Amino acid sequence: MSLPPPAPPPAPGVVSLSSLREGYQALVIGATGAIGGALFAHLQADPRCLGVTGLSRSSDPPVMLEDETSLAHAARALRNHPPFQLVIDATGALSLDGMGPEKRLDDLQSERLQRALLVNAVGPVLLLRHFLPLLAGGERVIWAKLSARVGSIEDNHKGGWYGYRAGKAALNMLLQTAAIEIARRRPQAVVAALQPGTVRSPLSRPFVGDDALAPEESGRRLLAVLDTLPASGRAHFVDHQGQSIPW
Repeated sequence: MSLPPPAPPPAPGVVSLSSLREGYQALVIGATGAIGGALFAHLQADPRCLGVTGLSRSSDPPVMLEDETSLAHAARALRNHPPFQLVIDATGALSLDGMGPEKRLDDLQSERLQRALLVNAVGPVLLLRHFLPLLAGGERVIWAKLSARVGSIEDNHKGGWYGYRAGKAALNMLLQTAAIEIARRRPQAVVAALQPGTVRSPLSRPFVGDDALAPEESGRRLLAVLDTLPASGRAHFVDHQGQSIPW
C-alpha cells in the first residue's frame, strides 16, 4: 500500500499547527467574534487541519454562556463528530448591556458584577465541563481560552475594571484547577489561558488606540504560541508573543 503524498507546505502567513497530528479537528466557540472569526479562518487555511467547526450565539445549535442548557445541548449535538484535537473558547464580554467596565467603587452594582462573573468565568468553565468529552484521548490535545492580562492579580497596577478583572481572575483559577484534573486522564493535554493583545474589535473599540493589533494578526500569533506549549499538568497563562503572565 502506497503512502499518501505529504501535505503541501502552508502558504505564506498561514500558521500550521505541527504539534497536532496530521488531519486534526478543531472547534472554535465564539467563532463570529473578531478574534474567534480570525482564528476560525486561520484554521481553515491550515493544510494539516482536516476540519474546523464554529459555534456562537447565532449558530445552530446556539451557545449562550448564560444558559447552561444551551451548552449541554450544543455538546450533545457534536457527540457523533470525530474527536477534536483543538478547542478554542473565544467567548467573553468587556461591556455588558452597553455599559463599559466600572472604573470606581461607586460604579459597582450587584447585578452587573454577577453578570460579568457569569459571562467571563462561570459560563466558560461550564462550557469546558460539557465539551471536554469531545476532546480526543491518548494524544496531544489543546484546550485554549481567551483570557486577559487584566485578570492577573500580580500584574494589576492601575485598578479599575472591577467586574472584568474579577471575571478573568476567576476564569484563570478555574482553568488552572481544571487543568490539574484533566492531566490525570489526558496527560498529553494542554490547557491555556491566552492574552490576545490589544485588538481592534467591537469589544475593545472604545478603549484602544491606533496601534492595536488586527484580529488576523492576533489570531496568527495565538495559534503559533499554542503550537509551542508543552503538556505540563498545569495551565499556561501566556500572551500573544508567548510570554508567561503572572497569575
